[in-house]
Amino acid sequence: MIPLLHDFEGETVLVFGGGSVGARKARHFAREAAVIVVSPSFSAADFGGAELIRADPDADAVAAWVARTDPALVVAATDDETVNDAVETAASDQNILCNRADQSGPRDPGSVVVPATVRDGPVVVSVATGGRSPALSRALRERIEPLVENAGAMADLTADLRSDLKERLPAGERRAVLREVVRDDAVWKGLDSGSSNIDQRVTDVISDVTGDCP
Repeated sequence: MIPLLHDFEGETVLVFGGGSVGARKARHFAREAAVIVVSPSFSAADFGGAELIRADPDADAVAAWVARTDPALVVAATDDETVNDAVETAASDQNILCNRADQSGPRDPGSVVVPATVRDGPVVVSVATGGRSPALSRALRERIEPLVENAGAMADLTADLRSDLKERLPAGERRAVLREVVRDDAVWKGLDSGSSNIDQRVTDVISDVTGDCP
């Protein structure tokens, strides 16, 4: 499998299954998408603001639900393998992405795996093991979380800096400055502490790279 990022802004995600797994999937996609969860009952878990529809579609009715809601992604998260099979078939027939929460290991071509994810602002880091070891994915995510702390603030800082330097420096020097800023321990420490000296440190890095006095 090759990892891709998909923008779900303005899209719909349709989840079949109102248990804890369906709730977790709903929360995951509700960050961007409008999520609809269809189930005869719902757990007390947090569904992330998803629209909950109480219904019990059988395998024959699943395709109609998929056609009616026109989702970008369908999630099969029920405890009924027959219904999950129907969800996968309906998605395939209608050329829609599908994630089966009841499967692990090798997947059919075109299937979607939702990886363990760490987020900090616009920065997203995901870990997948090809469905072989969800426990390892979670463990690696926990190891990565401290490394990603303040990465969102760094992304914002360097985006602004990149825009500011676009007219001031040639492309080669601009790239060199940005590389040094993201590797500079003092800048990271300033982001962590909320220091007001970050701008001065960035100015020093620019001076070091370009040879110009601040």
